[in-house]
Amino acid sequence: MHSVPLGEPQALAELAGKTMYERDPASKGLGMTLEEIRPGYARMSMRVRADMLNGHASCHGGFIFTLADSAFAFACNSHNFNTVGAGCTIDYLAPGREGDILTAEAVEQALLGKTGVYDVTVTNAEGKTIALFRGKSHRVSGMVTDAAT
Repeated sequence: MHSVPLGEPQALAELAGKTMYERDPASKGLGMTLEEIRPGYARMSMRVRADMLNGHASCHGGFIFTLADSAFAFACNSHNFNTVGAGCTIDYLAPGREGDILTAEAVEQALLGKTGVYDVTVTNAEGKTIALFRGKSHRVSGMVTDAAT
């Protein structure tokens, strides 16, 4: 077990992210990687595979949503409190194509009591915005990791 001293939010965010990723077969199964995490922030990426394409030869919106939702989950759990999504919306702005590396950047906009609001921007490698996602989080009981001392 790793021990993180209280008062070191960056180290705690990194440990919470590592712990969550180890327990997340969905994100790993889709080839997502956690590129960066800090308190209230997460950046994840995913390569669009052939089996993620829809009938228009573009990335199925469900996979784009899942990438955004995963980044949202990592950002809102980065404070080490178990936190779940309470609602979200997504706007698709451009298609993702086979071979594209999509990046979802989740940024905490507000955190008051047990409720948070996060904006996630999904872009391709050229920086083109593919989708905009907004998620509302709700803190539930427990901690992501009990390694804080």
